[in-house]
Amino acid sequence: MNKIYLWGIIITVAMLGFTYVSVIGSKGGFNGDIVNMLAVAGAVALVIITVFVVIKYVRQMQVDTAEGELAEDTWDEIGEYHNPIPNGLAISMLVAMVWGMWYFVIGYPVNAYSQIGEYNKNVAVHDAKFEKEYASITGDRLVEMGESVFLAECKVCHGLAADGIDGKAANLNVRLESNTVKNVILHGSNNKLLGVESPMPDRNGLMNANNNYAPITDAEINAVSSYVANGMQGAGADVFAGVCAACHNTDGKGIDGVAPDIASFDTALVTNVLNHGKKGSIGTMPAFDRLNKKQKEAVSAYIISLSKGE
Repeated sequence: MNKIYLWGIIITVAMLGFTYVSVIGSKGGFNGDIVNMLAVAGAVALVIITVFVVIKYVRQMQVDTAEGELAEDTWDEIGEYHNPIPNGLAISMLVAMVWGMWYFVIGYPVNAYSQIGEYNKNVAVHDAKFEKEYASITGDRLVEMGESVFLAECKVCHGLAADGIDGKAANLNVRLESNTVKNVILHGSNNKLLGVESPMPDRNGLMNANNNYAPITDAEINAVSSYVANGMQGAGADVFAGVCAACHNTDGKGIDGVAPDIASFDTALVTNVLNHGKKGSIGTMPAFDRLNKKQKEAVSAYIISLSKGE
């Protein structure tokens, strides 16, 4: 027997034996799991086909000679023969296509059961039950729920005291900090704080109360940033009135559909941040899609209570 065939048999037996020990012998069998059965069947087919193809072409390189009609085109005087597709390759491709169609249609169809699908379905049922059970809670109970959700989902970045852990995340005990306001003025914002795309321009695109472009100076940026961070008090009020009030209103409470409230937190604002995430001077906060509507409302109530010092 040719050594190539002998080595092919040895390698095939070894790989199939390893597959048996790894999947069947040590795991106690398939336990009726169609996915494991298909995976092992695919592995066996892959081993056999690979060894067969390698043996065939190694053997062919040993004994075959070039023959046939050369193509007219050459590359650096290297020609190519007009040879038909090898039978083995054609059969392998046909078997692979048939296997793929069978797998997706019959063996394990795309709409078949999956653990992820079951999990998502169960979550949807639980969320509906949760919404119904807690739909009517308000006031202190809502704040208490929000604190529980905050401790479970938000404290990792914002800290137990919601102070942002020394600048690693936003300090939620205040509406805005000076560095956050300054970053937005310098670079603009497009964080869907109104629930939709409503970008704020950077410093070069700001307009004054007369709807004229009014580029803002570094000194004015520092002044108005401190003004907003100090709760709309102190120096910088004139800059705010001349540049920012056109969109954010004279009291900073914002204008519906135009600009968000920058004087205080409100439920819509916090909910939009949870829905869409937020980019700022510190980094990017991800969206929290796994929270349901009531949980987001509760977190909003808790954060509002913090900013009020309750």
